[in-house]
Amino acid sequence: MAEFTRQRGKRQEDSGLGSVLDLLLANARLVLGVSGAAVLAIATLAVKRLIDRATSPRDEGDPKAEQKTLEESWQDLALIKATPKPPKKQRREDLSTPLLSPAQLPAPGEAREPKVCLDPPETPRVETSPPCCLTLQEKLLAHYSSWLAVPEAQVSLALRLAKSICAQLQNFLRSKCPELPFGSLFLSGPLLDGLEALAADHIHLMLPVVLDAALWSLIPGEDTVVRNPQYWMIKRTDLEYFPRGCSPWDRFIVGRYLSSNTLNETLHKMLVASINWPAIGSLLGSIIYPVVASQELKLEVKHDQVELSITLFPMVEMEEKVLVAAPPEGQVENLWLESFDRAEVSKVKELDAGDAGARQHCLRILNGICRSHPALHKLSGSPLTHVVLHLSATSLDWAEESLADRFQQVLEELVGYLEQGVLPSYFNHKINLFCELLEEEIDEMGFTLYRAVSEPELLLKEK
Repeated sequence: MAEFTRQRGKRQEDSGLGSVLDLLLANARLVLGVSGAAVLAIATLAVKRLIDRATSPRDEGDPKAEQKTLEESWQDLALIKATPKPPKKQRREDLSTPLLSPAQLPAPGEAREPKVCLDPPETPRVETSPPCCLTLQEKLLAHYSSWLAVPEAQVSLALRLAKSICAQLQNFLRSKCPELPFGSLFLSGPLLDGLEALAADHIHLMLPVVLDAALWSLIPGEDTVVRNPQYWMIKRTDLEYFPRGCSPWDRFIVGRYLSSNTLNETLHKMLVASINWPAIGSLLGSIIYPVVASQELKLEVKHDQVELSITLFPMVEMEEKVLVAAPPEGQVENLWLESFDRAEVSKVKELDAGDAGARQHCLRILNGICRSHPALHKLSGSPLTHVVLHLSATSLDWAEESLADRFQQVLEELVGYLEQGVLPSYFNHKINLFCELLEEEIDEMGFTLYRAVSEPELLLKEK
């Protein structure tokens, strides 16, 4: 009975162990595949035999049985060692090699052919040329030729359109206002001056207002309400002897002064409501329309090949002064701005002609940079020209070979003027060309240029 119980317990253990092994082998087939499961089955069988012999009663008195048990153990151990190992999973870099099927796997004990590792083919060496290091002089000239050159066809077309519009406007004023002695309209601005043109997109149209010097006089800017030497007033004189109506311009008087605002408002109404711009535009193969919302007298011209902005400026020439109807923003009326545009261009070209200098080249580059830079755009135009004129009085070498030195020197001079907040006009030292800039704008400009003094290339990267 005890022997039966012992054998029954042994069979249950065997049965339980067999169930576990069967479950393991079934799952192994799913996880390891057919070949992996076969390998595991052989190894499991050998282990099971070893366990059986270890738990079965030993016949200690029978030397043949012991010899047989020992031989079987060695055979099982050899069986385990001889079982082929499952192929290793391929690494990511070996994914180009196809996997071997179970039929292609070598039989146990079969010698494998040694793998021959071929060296990867040498990639041809490409000799890279050393980086091209351009000097500041070369970078400035390259910047000038690549960004600032205006196509001749655009310039010619823009000038032709502007001259045609100028002639149409002149005819209209003579027919509409024959009593007003307007002078002959003429073109002006960056495109004609050649100091700051980046594109054929803007032209000034100057409208002379002819005054009788016996009836009008100039009031200096220091004596005006704004106390600014750059703005003048035009006063009607001798009203006791020459009452209102003696001058055709008396209709634009406000408080005994010729009002730039009133004249601009009258011309603005004419441009917007009285001139048939669609008909004129069709004759010129373009679309022309006045900018209604602008305080300036501005026309926009759209052609297939160019878009042009034309600004009309009434102007007065008296006592060797050129005054334009461009009053400051605000409620102040009657003020006329003294313009130095003509004197600036004339002086720069005169200096360049005297020493074959590169002042105009330098100004075009500086104006191009400042016009496209978000922090420096208010420096373009007159301020830069006056800095160059001031510098020309002390630095005499303006040859093209010295362009880089003069360019950097202009930046240094600008930083100095911005630190003081004062840039005196070359033609009138009482005028501060920075007077209308905000303190925040001056600080931002000064910081930008201070960085550029040590590394001017920073400005050439801005576009």
